[in-house]
Amino acid sequence: MNLYARFEETFRRAGDDPALICPQREDWSHACLANAVARTAGALAECGVRAGDRVLVQVEKTPEAVALYLACLKTGAVYVPINTAYTPAEVRYFIKDAEPALFVARAKFDARVRVETLDGAGQGSFAALVAAAEPFTLTVGRADDDIAAIVYTSGTTGRSKGAMLAHANLASNAETLCACWGWQDDDVLLHALPIFHVHGLFVALHCAFLTGTPTIFLPGFEAVGLLRELPRATVLMGVPTFYTRLLNQDGFDAAACRNMRLFISGSAPLAEQTFAAFEQRTGMRILERYGMSETLMNASNPLHGERVAGSVGFALPGVEVRIADADGRVLPPGQVGGIEVRGPNVFKGYWRMPAPATQAPEARQAPAAQAPKARQAPAAQAPKARQAPKARQEKTAAEFRADGFFMTGDLGTMDAAGRLAIVGRAKDLVISGGYNVYPKEVEVRLDEMPEVAESAVIGVPHTDFGEAVVAVVVAEAVLDLGRVDAFLKGRLARYKQPKRLVCVDDLPRNAMGKVQKNVLRKIYWDIFSANR
Repeated sequence: MNLYARFEETFRRAGDDPALICPQREDWSHACLANAVARTAGALAECGVRAGDRVLVQVEKTPEAVALYLACLKTGAVYVPINTAYTPAEVRYFIKDAEPALFVARAKFDARVRVETLDGAGQGSFAALVAAAEPFTLTVGRADDDIAAIVYTSGTTGRSKGAMLAHANLASNAETLCACWGWQDDDVLLHALPIFHVHGLFVALHCAFLTGTPTIFLPGFEAVGLLRELPRATVLMGVPTFYTRLLNQDGFDAAACRNMRLFISGSAPLAEQTFAAFEQRTGMRILERYGMSETLMNASNPLHGERVAGSVGFALPGVEVRIADADGRVLPPGQVGGIEVRGPNVFKGYWRMPAPATQAPEARQAPAAQAPKARQAPAAQAPKARQAPKARQEKTAAEFRADGFFMTGDLGTMDAAGRLAIVGRAKDLVISGGYNVYPKEVEVRLDEMPEVAESAVIGVPHTDFGEAVVAVVVAEAVLDLGRVDAFLKGRLARYKQPKRLVCVDDLPRNAMGKVQKNVLRKIYWDIFSANR
């Protein structure tokens, strides 16, 4: 079962109907998209990419980038997208960890792997290879549990981990979402999300690709541009920032939303104030849902029924969600505990961090495939894997209960009817503008500053970004946010950098000497919330 085979059949039926409507470029029909995917798959084959190989991608949002993702599916390669904001120093970690057969980058990059370029205009050395390639018409067979993509997700105690998502994970979640959100033949998706992220790539685009409906494909989010396109769209998937900024637009009202069927929010908590203000302005209620890189979507407020502010709704069909204590005991309704998930949407484990008894996916032989004109399709033999340290091998096992439930690290409550609310995170992860920020990574960079003796990074509420990154530091000299910004430029992606700086004499610690971030959050939560 190759997910692209499902999309390919839809593209064939849709033919010349629009697939990607590009306000600043020529539109792509479904037939055009399918042809681009075949040629891009041919270019991957010419680059020596085989089924099971990783293709690391850091490019701007373009139709060509979408074709590259779909071509990886088609050839059985493993697509590995990374944030375009990552600096070269950060990118080198992903190259080392993923060991890709090919890195497609925005510009030339010095690395010990093959690098081809694809820029924001859809041009570059990889685009030239695509233009010269023979179409690769075969869609390579895949098993349900073969890995389709690796999505790196920030943790709170170590470097980014690669969540392995299988073809069946992606397919089952897309089918469920199309049904639960009532996807219609005349729907038009308004897409302003990035496509290196689960939300924009898998949740949004997969719904359109499964149904053969058009997508208004914006290069990025800009409130004025989004407002301009609303009248010809019916569905918008966004993060809370989209909605707070739309509410700041004078022309955003019920008339602007007259053709809209559904507004969906995720990737970060939606403030109840935003939910209420949106309803008052438009007469429509935002549908909030809950997902994560490791599980795709887990729960959603109902399409038909009460959408409650501060709630992410009910478990999706086929997905089990429970609230448990630290020992895995299910808690009664209303009690706060860890959110745990089980279902066909849950990932296969972390890249090269399997349970010791689990066979690493790169060691499994996939079936060879024959391409047109007797050209041999990529064989499913990956390079020999580095042996991961035992602590990393046990990482995946540590995240799952014996009965198969995945421990998300989020804290929540569930009422007697099964409605889920997220109340916080067991770990210190900060989600700003829909992106995960790993505090330790920021702290390490801050501690490199000559003025900083030690630091602690926390998140506090922010009306625009959901959460803002706050750095609490013990400084040995005068320090301001401008100096911090200058130091971190080029060292960290911009969204990871602190939006607030607090200088203190000492950081609060417990009896074991560990910094008490819960105390810091309690101190600065209300202060910054009142002045945001």
